[in-house]
Amino acid sequence: MLAPVLADPRSQNGPAPAVSFIVCTRNRVTVLEPCIKSIQAACRRHAAFAAELVVVDNGSTDRTAEWLASIADMSDVPFTTVCEPRRGLAAARNAGLERARGRVLVFVDDDCEIDSDYLSDLQRHYAAGERVIRGGRVELGDARDLPFTIKRARVRQRLTPDVPPGGFVLGCNMTMHRDVAARIGHFDERFGAGGPLRSAEDTDYLVRAVLLGIPVEYVPDMTVFHHHGRRDRKAIEKLHRDYSLGNGGLCLKHVRRAPWLLRHFYWAARGAFRELANGPRFDRELRLSHWPIVVMNVLGAAKFAILWAARRPEAPQVRLGQQANAEAR
Repeated sequence: MLAPVLADPRSQNGPAPAVSFIVCTRNRVTVLEPCIKSIQAACRRHAAFAAELVVVDNGSTDRTAEWLASIADMSDVPFTTVCEPRRGLAAARNAGLERARGRVLVFVDDDCEIDSDYLSDLQRHYAAGERVIRGGRVELGDARDLPFTIKRARVRQRLTPDVPPGGFVLGCNMTMHRDVAARIGHFDERFGAGGPLRSAEDTDYLVRAVLLGIPVEYVPDMTVFHHHGRRDRKAIEKLHRDYSLGNGGLCLKHVRRAPWLLRHFYWAARGAFRELANGPRFDRELRLSHWPIVVMNVLGAAKFAILWAARRPEAPQVRLGQQANAEAR
């Protein structure tokens, strides 16, 4: 018998919470601690909105497991630790989905801290019970970090085929009603950090939502502060290439049902050739070129084709018995 995508809220003792915070981590206990504390502080500030914390330890070899064990019993927010040894952010997100009980699911990266008013914003946006994927504002947590993997748009936006899906909603601050997650299913484990395609597990989820007619929305509040720690160009350029690799695989995966994704590859290629004639770069502030996007998109598509030919599944089938490996605190 296969495990459901989401846990039955009735399957654990006590009433189901209104919101589940899902935090996936691997060997980053120094940034995980302020992340968890920020969530706990926000929950205390808005205590009427019942919440839980689901922290997925994705095979850490540092002191993450010991630290989580030491704080779980003392947490004033219901706290569940899940051990997921299969490496990869998508695998960790799936493990969190399977244990989450909340009506609204909130994915927060372990190097982020949430704003103290985050739950007030979340409750306001979900008051009508709308079935959407909704992402919030992402600010730099440290002014010394380079301005990348952030989103500061000041107006509410809906994702359409005219808008590149990559970065529209960032996976470090992504929320959805549990019914949406149940419709879309697991994250594709070929994508994401630690997976073959290195990134875009969140973007793939957005595209799959759009194909099901589920709205994808950005709101300029529900703020998190991203402490990504990248302060040199080499780190940013590597991430830029990794994002482009995943987006290339994404484009090939959905080319039949979402051919509009090809439009964004065309725009990147056009921008790359314009650079040869002193045209604008992809990112003027960081001096990032269009050319890595084009090259890595092609490589990502080729890699996805190889994975598809090898019949590598989107997500391994998780049996109910495997949930016994999770440690609830």
